[in-house]
Amino acid sequence: MLQTLINAIKDREVLKLSYSGISRGVQPHAVGVSLAGREVLLCYQIKGDHIGAGHQWNLMELAKITHVVATGEIFAQNAPDYKKGDERFSRIYMEV
Repeated sequence: MLQTLINAIKDREVLKLSYSGISRGVQPHAVGVSLAGREVLLCYQIKGDHIGAGHQWNLMELAKITHVVATGEIFAQNAPDYKKGDERFSRIYMEV
């Protein structure tokens, strides 16, 4: 799964995935290790449940992500308010 996430970030490809059992469509922006030592994905949710104003950005633990599918849909622009080198990461494997 990690390689799929890295490739999607590199290619700016929208992903469909389940997080804690909830289906979501996301624009992946960064993947790496959080300050708490967990592998995480920073993504911007564009489809699915649990989306609302102020809740589009998610820092998802990889251990809770399942059913990752690359959609073939490309996002050309970074999502609003994205900052490279997010301070919630101790190590970034890949970022847009």
